[in-house]
Amino acid sequence: MYVVELQFECFDNTTLSRVDRAINGLMDDLRYNGQVLGREFPITIDDGIFRVRAVCPEKDSLHPKFNSPQVTRCFELLSDACLLAPKIKVLGVDLNSESVAETARPTWQVLYTTYVHTCSPLRSGDSLLPIPLYQTQAPIDGDHKALVKWQTEWQAFDEIQMANKSKPAIEMALHEIGDIDSELFIRGNKLRENLERQTQVPTYYYLYRVGGENLESEASRTCPSCGQDWRVGEPLHGLFHFKCDDCRLVSNLSWNFQ
Repeated sequence: MYVVELQFECFDNTTLSRVDRAINGLMDDLRYNGQVLGREFPITIDDGIFRVRAVCPEKDSLHPKFNSPQVTRCFELLSDACLLAPKIKVLGVDLNSESVAETARPTWQVLYTTYVHTCSPLRSGDSLLPIPLYQTQAPIDGDHKALVKWQTEWQAFDEIQMANKSKPAIEMALHEIGDIDSELFIRGNKLRENLERQTQVPTYYYLYRVGGENLESEASRTCPSCGQDWRVGEPLHGLFHFKCDDCRLVSNLSWNFQ
């Protein structure tokens, strides 16, 4: 992934509030289209030029060909704040982030994230590397906002169950990221179905697993949706011990027994 800098110049008198709204609106919609990653984009000013640094999945992530209708509209609205279209400078590779998948059309793909990841939640099933969301056909509403918001919620629940000491909070979080009757799963599974329909690539949903009585019972557990055997011979990517091709689900052997 790459660190880029966007430089915005004014062509007439304006106000900081107008500039703030215009630039932040653009960065939000770029994020919801997967063209920039993360949630915070500090704006600095130097000699009348506003600068924003962000991480992009690829060198050309900000090319207009990837823009959603929302992003295109935000670029058009920059002039209302007396801003020119930004100059974009690629500063270099982000050494703290992953590379993206070599192809946007793997043999299969999976919705997988954790609270420490800022990359795309859509991963190649062949390599487990992230697939930029703008590389997939957007849904009817034009961008991937619903998927990015789902990822943000999944990560919030993951952080709660990892760092919280409150048992009720942990149980609530684990229910959301690990059970097929949770509100988060129901919404995320619809997004998964949409992605599979749009890409024509088998798309799976990751169910987090922790707890259980013992290793034997965990190793023999069946698919929570159809009840069929879903254990794989060797863990896929050292992570997915279970995979149901009918229900499009993958999961890990309980972390308590690894």
